Amino acid sequence: MNKILIAILMSAVCFTAQAATQQDKMKTCNADPKAKTLKGDERKAFMKDCLSSKPAAEPLTAQQNKMKTCNADPKAKTLKGDERKAFMKSCLSAK
Repeated sequence: MNKILIAILMSAVCFTAQAATQQDKMKTCNADPKAKTLKGDERKAFMKDCLSSKPAAEPLTAQQNKMKTCNADPKAKTLKGDERKAFMKSCLSAK
Protein backbone atom coordinates (compact mmCIF):
# COMPACT_ATOMS: atom_id res chain seq x y z
CA MET A 1 0.00 0.00 0.00
CA ASN A 2 2.80 2.39 0.89
CA LYS A 3 4.55 1.72 -2.42
CA ILE A 4 1.39 2.63 -4.34
CA LEU A 5 0.98 5.83 -2.36
CA ILE A 6 4.62 6.78 -2.96
CA ALA A 7 4.25 6.07 -6.68
CA ILE A 8 1.15 8.27 -6.85
CA LEU A 9 2.86 11.11 -4.99
CA MET A 10 5.95 10.90 -7.20
CA SER A 11 3.75 10.98 -10.31
CA ALA A 12 2.00 14.09 -9.01
CA VAL A 13 5.32 15.82 -8.31
CA CYS A 14 6.65 14.94 -11.77
CA PHE A 15 3.44 16.16 -13.40
CA THR A 16 3.61 19.45 -11.48
CA ALA A 17 7.26 19.94 -12.43
CA GLN A 18 6.48 19.17 -16.05
CA ALA A 19 3.59 21.65 -16.06
CA ALA A 20 5.85 24.35 -14.63
CA THR A 21 8.44 23.59 -17.30
CA GLN A 22 5.79 23.85 -20.02
CA GLN A 23 4.63 27.19 -18.59
CA ASP A 24 8.23 28.43 -18.56
CA LYS A 25 8.64 27.34 -22.17
CA MET A 26 5.44 29.18 -23.10
CA LYS A 27 6.71 32.36 -21.43
CA THR A 28 10.07 32.07 -23.16
CA CYS A 29 8.57 31.39 -26.59
CA ASN A 30 6.08 34.24 -26.24
CA ALA A 31 8.84 36.62 -25.16
CA ASP A 32 10.91 35.84 -28.26
CA PRO A 33 10.97 38.97 -30.47
CA LYS A 34 10.46 36.77 -33.51
CA ALA A 35 7.15 35.51 -32.07
CA LYS A 36 5.91 39.07 -31.66
CA THR A 37 6.41 39.86 -35.35
CA LEU A 38 4.74 36.71 -36.70
CA LYS A 39 1.03 36.34 -37.37
CA GLY A 40 -1.36 33.51 -38.14
CA ASP A 41 0.02 30.21 -39.40
CA GLU A 42 3.62 31.43 -39.27
CA ARG A 43 3.22 32.20 -35.55
CA LYS A 44 1.55 28.83 -34.93
CA ALA A 45 4.43 27.03 -36.65
CA PHE A 46 7.03 29.02 -34.71
CA MET A 47 5.31 28.36 -31.38
CA LYS A 48 4.96 24.65 -32.16
CA ASP A 49 8.68 24.38 -32.92
CA CYS A 50 9.65 26.48 -29.92
CA LEU A 51 7.46 24.55 -27.47
CA SER A 52 8.48 21.15 -28.77
CA SER A 53 12.20 21.86 -28.59
CA LYS A 54 13.99 20.19 -25.74
CA PRO A 55 15.61 22.39 -23.11
CA ALA A 56 19.37 22.55 -23.03
CA ALA A 57 20.74 19.58 -21.18
CA GLU A 58 21.92 20.40 -17.70
CA PRO A 59 25.39 19.18 -16.83
CA LEU A 60 25.50 15.96 -14.86
CA THR A 61 26.25 16.09 -11.16
CA ALA A 62 29.24 14.21 -9.75
CA GLN A 63 26.92 11.46 -8.49
CA GLN A 64 25.24 11.16 -11.90
CA ASN A 65 28.65 10.92 -13.58
CA LYS A 66 29.66 8.16 -11.16
CA MET A 67 26.40 6.32 -11.86
CA LYS A 68 26.95 6.62 -15.60
CA THR A 69 30.52 5.33 -15.29
CA CYS A 70 29.56 2.42 -13.04
CA ASN A 71 26.68 1.42 -15.31
CA ALA A 72 28.97 1.53 -18.35
CA ASP A 73 31.42 -0.90 -16.73
CA PRO A 74 31.24 -4.22 -18.64
CA LYS A 75 31.29 -6.08 -15.34
CA ALA A 76 28.06 -4.30 -14.28
CA LYS A 77 26.35 -5.45 -17.45
CA THR A 78 26.99 -9.13 -16.68
CA LEU A 79 25.87 -9.04 -13.05
CA LYS A 80 22.31 -9.56 -11.85
CA GLY A 81 20.40 -9.15 -8.59
CA ASP A 82 22.32 -8.92 -5.35
CA GLU A 83 25.70 -9.21 -7.08
CA ARG A 84 24.88 -6.17 -9.22
CA LYS A 85 23.70 -4.23 -6.16
CA ALA A 86 26.93 -5.04 -4.32
CA PHE A 87 29.03 -4.05 -7.34
CA MET A 88 27.15 -0.76 -7.82
CA LYS A 89 27.41 0.05 -4.12
CA SER A 90 31.18 -0.46 -4.09
CA CYS A 91 31.62 1.35 -7.43
CA LEU A 92 29.58 4.37 -6.34
CA SER A 93 31.28 4.62 -2.95
CA ALA A 94 34.78 4.50 -4.46
CA LYS A 95 36.46 7.89 -4.76
